[in-house]
Amino acid sequence: MPDIEYFYAAHSGFAYLGSAKLMAVAAASGRRLVHRPVDLNSVIAAARGPTFRQRTKAHRDYFFGREIERWSELRDAPVIGYRPTYHDNDIALANCVLIAGIVQGTNIDHLAHAFLEAHWRNDADLADPATLADLAVSIGIDPEPLLLGATSQDVRTIYEKNTKEAIERSVFGSPTYFVDGDMFYGQDRLEMIEQALEKPFAGQWPRD
Repeated sequence: MPDIEYFYAAHSGFAYLGSAKLMAVAAASGRRLVHRPVDLNSVIAAARGPTFRQRTKAHRDYFFGREIERWSELRDAPVIGYRPTYHDNDIALANCVLIAGIVQGTNIDHLAHAFLEAHWRNDADLADPATLADLAVSIGIDPEPLLLGATSQDVRTIYEKNTKEAIERSVFGSPTYFVDGDMFYGQDRLEMIEQALEKPFAGQWPRD
């Protein structure tokens, strides 16, 4: 059975809001989640999307404030009441720890959720190796092999390939999901994904 491809960054607010729902959808459908952590800044830049600071205050307040508040309530995914303190820190280590887990044969569904939740619920710094280690231990995963693997060239190459593939497939934000090749951007599309898993939508992606 085909998988659900999951392009995201380990600090993405909207990926967090949809994370538990996504795991439930995948489990109910018998589909495997294929995690593709990406360099989100590069993906946004390639799509010529505005950075956080390039948006108007009203846009930031709505999209990264009010929308997050409402979806947090709807998804029962508590968040802190402000943009995480360390949100602009380098996210490469956390993304590569997740990739290292994949390479080493670890199911990272819950580890990815732990990273996202800690960042948006507890203001965790995902650039801090000790924080990542504590989060791994909290869900019963030995962090040392993952942290060591995260610095390997093989893992960094996969990270670069994920990012390149995301750009080539027109991904422009996190989270983005693919079901049988059809692209769904944003955790607010998870209900559409549930339907697509039962009966694919008419039409095709990408466009001719």
